[in-house]
Amino acid sequence: MTTRLNNTADQVIGGAKQNIGQAIGNPTLAGEGAAQKTKGEVAQKAADAKTYTEGVGHSIQGNIQSAVGSAVGNPTLQAKGAGNQALGNVERNI
Repeated sequence: MTTRLNNTADQVIGGAKQNIGQAIGNPTLAGEGAAQKTKGEVAQKAADAKTYTEGVGHSIQGNIQSAVGSAVGNPTLQAKGAGNQALGNVERNI
């Protein structure tokens, strides 16, 4: 299971535990659920930040490759640069 799926599972399961604990008057279960939910949310934000940062890196790499490929007349390098730019755009918008 991927990290993102684990984070989502922690958020959903934690939220359910929290709600059930509150509904049945069990503060221990509610607290454990809240902690698990928060853990999943924080981990997801960290994963999102990492992916965004990787996207910025790919965009920069792609811009450089495209510029160098254009300057030296290398269409293969230009195409590789365009691919990295596209990958970076996708990663920054996840």
